[in-house]
Amino acid sequence: MPSNPTPLAEASADPAEPRHIHAALTRTSTGNEDLRELESGLDSLQSDAARKNRIDWSRILLPIAALVVLMLAWQFYVSLGLKRRDLVPGPLDVAAQVGVLWNEGKLQEAVWTSLQRGLVGFLISVAIATPVGLLLAQVAPLRRAFGPLISGLQVLPSVAWVPAAIIWFGLTDATVYFVVFMGAIPSIINGLISGVDQIPPQYRRVGTVLGASRLEMALQIILPAALPGYLGGLKQGWAFSWRSLMAAEIIAVGGTIGFGLGSLLDQGRILSDMTVVMSAILLILAVGILIELLVFGPIEKRLLRSRGLLAGSTR
Repeated sequence: MPSNPTPLAEASADPAEPRHIHAALTRTSTGNEDLRELESGLDSLQSDAARKNRIDWSRILLPIAALVVLMLAWQFYVSLGLKRRDLVPGPLDVAAQVGVLWNEGKLQEAVWTSLQRGLVGFLISVAIATPVGLLLAQVAPLRRAFGPLISGLQVLPSVAWVPAAIIWFGLTDATVYFVVFMGAIPSIINGLISGVDQIPPQYRRVGTVLGASRLEMALQIILPAALPGYLGGLKQGWAFSWRSLMAAEIIAVGGTIGFGLGSLLDQGRILSDMTVVMSAILLILAVGILIELLVFGPIEKRLLRSRGLLAGSTR
């Protein structure tokens, strides 16, 4: 009489056993691979933290080297004598003129006046453009009605508003601020709308499921998600406001309007003094570069790092 198979024999005879063993081996190997990936990820995080704490001297030395090369090329062209020195002054001549303007106090007055106007005008433009941009991005009829007008105002050169502003407000600071507003606001609005258009629709669905109101949806979901495009609009808005300010200061001179960098540039033109003209141009350029390096650059880098978009970037 044949004996009944034992449970152990049944388990050994089970055809599914090889599959269980294979699955167990697979799980073990996969676990080891996951552990290795985790270790490499931790090493990467540690190296990223070390790079973050370490000073990147290339960001300091490379711009300085580029500036030195440009100065040398400028001096070399002047030394060729192709143009008279009163028409094309050298960098040493311009540096001497900057020293004269500093001793006279004109340089400090011009930089402070223009920088104060630019920052105040830009901040007011941000306060106006942000709610308007959110409203246009959220309400389709308003966007269809005013969207083309906003784009047209962005294309319109800001200098075109200077004659009208002088007629409306006279030679006062209101003229300058009005031109700054008309240059910055359309760019900020379009940048914010562009950022909102790039938001995945799942974000709005999540907000709707969580019961967010329209105001909560705009401030807590839409605006944070649109930050990259919004920041691009802010950068462009600052560029337009700074350019608009210089145009207004060059044209609107006199009255109660203070002495800014545009006024200094126009004064050099009236005196036919190219050292003053070049000094004003370089100062205008220097302020724009410093604002980018000290304000927008760090904010953009921090935003990209927080969203994991900095890896592989050339910033």
